[in-house]
Amino acid sequence: MKDLQEIALHLFQAGVDRADPARALRQQLMLEPLPDLPEGGQYYIVSIGKAAIPMMREALAHVTDTCAALMVTNGENAAEVEGATVMIGSHPVPDQGSAAAGKAILDFVEKARAKDRVIALISGGGSALAVAPSEGISLDDKARVNQLLLGAGLDINQMNLVRQQLSNLKGGGLLRQAAPAPVFAYILSDVIGDDLRAIASGPTVAAISDRGAARDVLDNAGLWDDVPPSVRDHLSQPGGSARRPSARNTLIGSNRFSLDAVATLAAKEWDTQIISNALVGDVRDAARQIIDAAQSAPSRRPIALLWGGETTVQIHGDGRGGRNQELALRVAQMGTDMLTGEWLFLSAGTDGRDGPTDAAGGIVNAQTWEAISKVGYDPQALLDNNDSYTALSVAKSLVITGGTGTNVADLQIFLRLPD
Repeated sequence: MKDLQEIALHLFQAGVDRADPARALRQQLMLEPLPDLPEGGQYYIVSIGKAAIPMMREALAHVTDTCAALMVTNGENAAEVEGATVMIGSHPVPDQGSAAAGKAILDFVEKARAKDRVIALISGGGSALAVAPSEGISLDDKARVNQLLLGAGLDINQMNLVRQQLSNLKGGGLLRQAAPAPVFAYILSDVIGDDLRAIASGPTVAAISDRGAARDVLDNAGLWDDVPPSVRDHLSQPGGSARRPSARNTLIGSNRFSLDAVATLAAKEWDTQIISNALVGDVRDAARQIIDAAQSAPSRRPIALLWGGETTVQIHGDGRGGRNQELALRVAQMGTDMLTGEWLFLSAGTDGRDGPTDAAGGIVNAQTWEAISKVGYDPQALLDNNDSYTALSVAKSLVITGGTGTNVADLQIFLRLPD
């Protein structure tokens, strides 16, 4: 049998391939082509997110009529596309480029008339890559809120609920700006459960909730007194009641689709089980769930246990890392004492980027924890400092793929050979 690491990386790549944005959009447009244009109309195609470039390329391949095209993505995935303008924003914390991109999107779709058709291509990362802060809120204030949300251990829905209430773009803002032109959105989901309101903070769907709910999220997380005064003032005002124009939103890819692809490939040689497609919550709890599942699995034949999800990390130190790296490190710690035989665990983001690092995640086994000590580092101290990147780097246990051009959250793969 092949080396476990090679197998795990091959399985992970199968999940990434299934989320290929161009292929996903192509399959959808073969089933249902782009909407017809009335006489004198044109397409306004706007692509937002980490998969913006391949989705735009594919969309333009299906257009024979007049169109205008605008793309917003991150620097790592940026590329020129003939006939389209590209803008670069920052992720996970927005910057001036993100603000310029958000304004450009609103100005772009505002030009559309009733006889035009707005095509919105949405993928993960759009929440930070394009921002349009509400009146009275500066970009620095918005970025500060984003940093607080990322460090508070909140799930993606809670974070996006708050973000929407601070934005002119999110929570249906693109729809309102494009009216009276109808909007047709094709969405690649990076959100567990595929709530369209949460993907890129829902620029083409209704908001998750209102300003009162956003206040509650911040208050319950102990963040209310830490957010800038302009944000507190804005969220304390009565919420708007602007009508949301209708749109056709179509899901073309998701974490579950990718998880199924991994399971299909693994089942050819392994006793395979999808344990959960909603591995969420703190990485400490997630690591325990993974170890518990591994301990209870049959030990007489090769097993592959699979998860999909998006965990969170409570930040207490100033080290580098991300949720996948810390999850992998915690599984290495617990597995060293609690698991027998030859095993391996991989946790990585399908976008190739885990937190503010160049790694997609981590890949660990029974020797990883000790390997960190052998090169002169204290793995527990690194973990306590949220420095999973250093810990996995010195153990040669990082998963580094580079930008993948897609994003459907994270995949976790546990492999074990018979005792």
